[in-house]
Amino acid sequence: MDETSAAVHAADPPPAASGPPSKAARNATIGFLVFLVVLSNLGNVLFASFVKEHPGWLIAMNASNRNLALASNNLDAAAFYLIGFARLFAPDLFFFWIGRWYGDAAIRWMERKAPTYGELLRQLEHWFDKARFVVVAIAPNNPVCLFAGAAGMSYGAFLTANVVGTIGRLILIRAFSSVFKDLLGNITSFIADYRWPITALSIVLVGVTVWSDRRGGRDGIGDLVHLEEGMAEAEEELGEEATMDASDAQQAE
Repeated sequence: MDETSAAVHAADPPPAASGPPSKAARNATIGFLVFLVVLSNLGNVLFASFVKEHPGWLIAMNASNRNLALASNNLDAAAFYLIGFARLFAPDLFFFWIGRWYGDAAIRWMERKAPTYGELLRQLEHWFDKARFVVVAIAPNNPVCLFAGAAGMSYGAFLTANVVGTIGRLILIRAFSSVFKDLLGNITSFIADYRWPITALSIVLVGVTVWSDRRGGRDGIGDLVHLEEGMAEAEEELGEEATMDASDAQQAE
């Protein structure tokens, strides 16, 4: 068992990974997450056209910090918090379920398919069992939500920490946008004035990112569609590592 997986078992053992409760639940989860990936890419493409005229739709598609900060001053507080919270929270429970369904294999799958998060997942082994509520509240992103599920964090604790963290993030971004209102307003106006060249550039950047990810063996939509195969490969890797560890231990005796 690798170090990251060992972290899951450092405190109270998590529930056994028994897989999704049904094919329908698995397919619904995958389908919804694929929809969010497509929506996020669409938000990147339409960013320049929507940032000033349709800020609510923009953050509904893609609630990145950049989009939230630029859209904030063009939305009333209720719209900003309601739409922003809904979009940020939307994938979290689903990644929590994936972690809960597949356990250590889910962590290995995330490490392999999102290498940039590998270091984050390795750091979680030092923090999570001592301060899991704080970790989720500070960074309620996809890998952390998946790790929380694999670690057996209770639904109540996870939801509370996630809601606190998500609202806190929105408050900070709203405050930042208010302080730098004039600067962000000028940036938004510039983007709106040059929306078509920026949109063309955005299309190129999204295309290059998707192509680069696929060349590197990563495909956000494909990885989700083939989730079962990916989890089977991760479980096989973990099984091989456990066998090797047991063999090494026997030789050391």
